[in-house]
Amino acid sequence: MSFQQTQNRIPMRFLRALTGKRGKVQGRKDFAAELAQGQGAMRSYMVMPGQPVWMTRNYFKFSEEAYVRNVIAYRAIEMVAVAAASVPFDLISVGGRGARRELKAHPLLDLLQKPNPAACGTDFFQALYKYRLISGNAFVQAAGPSGGAPSELYLLRPDRVVIIAGKGMMPGAYRYTVGDVVKDFPVDGMKGTSSILHLKSFHPVNDWYGLSPVAAAAYSIDQHNQAGAWNQALLQNGARPSGALVVRPEGTAGGVLSEDQYSRVKQQIDEQFMGPANAGRPLLLEGGLDWKEMSLSPQDMDFVQAKHASARDIAQAFGVPPQLLGIPGDNTYSNLQEARLALWEQTVVPLVTATADALSGWFSGKYGEKLMLVPNTDQVSALALRNQAVWDRVEKASFLTDDEKRAAVGYGPRGMT
Repeated sequence: MSFQQTQNRIPMRFLRALTGKRGKVQGRKDFAAELAQGQGAMRSYMVMPGQPVWMTRNYFKFSEEAYVRNVIAYRAIEMVAVAAASVPFDLISVGGRGARRELKAHPLLDLLQKPNPAACGTDFFQALYKYRLISGNAFVQAAGPSGGAPSELYLLRPDRVVIIAGKGMMPGAYRYTVGDVVKDFPVDGMKGTSSILHLKSFHPVNDWYGLSPVAAAAYSIDQHNQAGAWNQALLQNGARPSGALVVRPEGTAGGVLSEDQYSRVKQQIDEQFMGPANAGRPLLLEGGLDWKEMSLSPQDMDFVQAKHASARDIAQAFGVPPQLLGIPGDNTYSNLQEARLALWEQTVVPLVTATADALSGWFSGKYGEKLMLVPNTDQVSALALRNQAVWDRVEKASFLTDDEKRAAVGYGPRGMT
């Protein structure tokens, strides 16, 4: 990209916002040149409206190396997604002056219970959270009458979705491609509404797509996978080089095998003595060959500690305490109960809350009323001790009325329907 192209693709209003100047922007040429030389955080602004913006990382590779091949990443993703999907939502109607009323029956509650004919609510939300953890993005499609309440919800695979750049920071459309079929879902440039809801994690250098935890743990996942491959190779070879064939000088011409002899001995060893099926099989030597036992040093066999270190890094990237994944080492929590509480408080509850907030705003526009989805964590066993502590503290607050105490623990006034 030339300097002139870079300069023209940076919105003037964005430069003014950065510089704080309303008049002519001074040094625009220097500023644009600085961005073109590697300021990746601004690259998303250098896309003309109508052009597709592609994800910078390979979603298929993330899925294959992390979720499919790596047991630690797989279990961490499963643990977070299953826990998050188990949290039910309470639906609150917000009326005038902020008055709130819990709704026990509403079409949205029915939709979340059965989003589409192929999936129940639990399956739907598990897949949503897994997509977001693997790619950093999740795309929800609302199917139904245009501009009205959705009748079904579907998840779009992140690797099949391309964001079409709009003006400023607003996407112009979401393009979904399956084989030769291409479908564009436009975005209202004024309201920002669309039949697609894009849930994404924060990305410091990309304005269109979210950052996957797999990207942060990529090196550790590669190391853990390589350690597993190394371990497998050792097992297939008896966990150590079993020995060496030494040619005695008196047995052959100067202690050197001919090329044909070397190839024949090597082939016989590969076919008859390698692999678990031939473990312990005696070796028949011809004249001039001698067998020397050998083994690896403890330092050479210390790949296990490196594997555990990589596993802890992977667990930390997904916000899962290593203890819950059975990883030995420097455990931070004194018991599993504390580790489970940390998982819920630091990872699961923030993820569910952020998802509920995004869904609330999206559905409010489609149903034509202000709705709030609130995660109900009262029934989560891992949070029982924390909830009990809150209730005890509120109960002892003599300066609060009964209704104020109920509001402090998430309940409405007595008699609220």
